[in-house]
Amino acid sequence: MVDYIIVGLGLAGTAFCETLRQNQKSFFVISDQSQTSSIVAAGLSNPVILKRFSLAWKADELLPLSQNFYPDLERQLKIKLVEDQPILRKFSSIEEQNMWFEASDKEVLKQFLSPQLVRNTNESLLAPFDFGKLMGAYRLRTESFLINYQEKILSRDKFLSDTFDYSHLNVMGECIEYNGIRAKNLVFAEGFGIKKNPFFKYLPVQGSKGEYLVIKSTELREQNAIKASIFVIPIETNLYLVGANYNSVDKDNIPSGETKQELLKKLEKMINCPYQVVGHVAGVRPTVKDRRPLLGTHPTQKRLHILNGFGSHGVMIAPWAAKELFYNIEQGTLMNDEVNIDRFQHLA
Repeated sequence: MVDYIIVGLGLAGTAFCETLRQNQKSFFVISDQSQTSSIVAAGLSNPVILKRFSLAWKADELLPLSQNFYPDLERQLKIKLVEDQPILRKFSSIEEQNMWFEASDKEVLKQFLSPQLVRNTNESLLAPFDFGKLMGAYRLRTESFLINYQEKILSRDKFLSDTFDYSHLNVMGECIEYNGIRAKNLVFAEGFGIKKNPFFKYLPVQGSKGEYLVIKSTELREQNAIKASIFVIPIETNLYLVGANYNSVDKDNIPSGETKQELLKKLEKMINCPYQVVGHVAGVRPTVKDRRPLLGTHPTQKRLHILNGFGSHGVMIAPWAAKELFYNIEQGTLMNDEVNIDRFQHLA
């Protein structure tokens, strides 16, 4: 018997596996990688909502935790995964500049928003009103992180690449059993796949499809991430991620030609140099009606738990949320009311 079975190995599932490993708990992982939002994510951990210059939810608490979590794993995996990533917020008017300066003077934001205007010195960028500089952000190479964690940390006797079959789950008094594997607890970390989960499908996970283009440009020569209506994020020499969009209608992982044109139209308003589209990826983020994560235990099946609903801030939220759920299960610590699934118990 193991202590836990984890279903799903995106950012949520991986963070929970690592939390278990740090606490000497045994576990077994089942994942078919059908939910691609973690793999295709830009991996940008951004503490500020740049549309309206406000602090992201609990960013002052979540960011320091994540800034320790990933570098520790980076050392264990012996691979470069984390990079500081300054962000330049493009201003569209003098009024927006003034809004930035007002925000940068607020106590909760002054550590992140530079009060100095950054002049545009890159001829390939269209920015007549210049930029504001956001500090403290970093980028996680999410795909490399998830692949290397599975290959180097999870031994063959800890991982099964397969689609979880709910009909094979047997919940007993002292444990749960799945295809001959017994465990004390099971944690579902399935992302948008939770919509097919008979135990937790009552939760209001809406889903938001996001798409990124990968472009190649030898003339752009920009090391900062540029934020306007979309992001342009440097990922390798001469390669940039462009996106993402938020589509609440489509619920598949298939890149859309319509979205590609939408992103290119926005890109053309940001840069004026030649480029080539060399990639296009899509994934459905597990977004929640009230924009808060979903953590907790099933109302009646007390050995079944959920770790989900991180939306577009999974990199920053995952380490904190994994610990929050773990200590609630193991030690009965009170869970943050904003994320506890008990808030939706009336829907069960």
